Amino acid sequence: MEANPALSDRGRRVGKVHLVGAGPGDPDLLTLRAARLLMSAALVVHDGLVDPAILAMARPGARLVSVAKSRSRHTMRQEAINALLVREALAGNDVVRLKGGDPFIFGRGGEEAEACRAAGVPVEVVPGVSSALGAAAAARIPLTHRDHASIVSFVAGQCKGLTDQDWSGLAGKGRTLVIFMGLATAGQITEKLIADGLAPDVPVAVIERATRADMRVLRAPLAGLADLIASERVQSPALIVIGAVTAQGDNTIRALAWDTALNTTLDTGALEAEL
Repeated sequence: MEANPALSDRGRRVGKVHLVGAGPGDPDLLTLRAARLLMSAALVVHDGLVDPAILAMARPGARLVSVAKSRSRHTMRQEAINALLVREALAGNDVVRLKGGDPFIFGRGGEEAEACRAAGVPVEVVPGVSSALGAAAAARIPLTHRDHASIVSFVAGQCKGLTDQDWSGLAGKGRTLVIFMGLATAGQITEKLIADGLAPDVPVAVIERATRADMRVLRAPLAGLADLIASERVQSPALIVIGAVTAQGDNTIRALAWDTALNTTLDTGALEAEL
């Protein structure tokens, strides 16, 4: 409970919306602030790709509301999600809005924060380990390397007007390109980058279910990206990394398991005691 809670025009307490980054998947990679909010929240509105092990950290009796999205199906449209957050906060409820990765990197956190502020609802943003950073680290792929890349770019592969977007110069010598949500449009992405002058044999890595026990790192040249995704039946969540740095790390094209020796189960009781 806040010491000086916001009040509505009618004098009622207004809840706060916490936009919380859930990181790349492993509960151990949550920030302490994210874990504390999740374990105390009465209402958690979460994305579909948030790992079940993270949702299991919610306090007993908490309301868990899924607003899962996929390319062709939405449990709830973004406008309705915005309205839900505002409605619950104006009713006096604090809301943890749990998003994979970081809420402000392709998480539509900015849109939700704007909707809350416009309605007079206070917002806190709790950063998370971006999926790009977490996935690359888990795959032992350095996104920057003195010998290979000094520039990193993040793009969304599933967005309006993909073919009209200018990606020229984002990938190539001395650069790393990380593509979020690019599985369904991998063929278009390949054509686009090659048309922009990128060589068909530029190395690519696809990181599936990063930091989880069934994580895979798959590699191919750019020209074979779409075939790799289809033949290996890659599923979301997955990231595409393009550039010379993908030759670093583990060289197997098959499964690369997250280090279970280090990936211990989070002791929520101990964490609560520490906090």
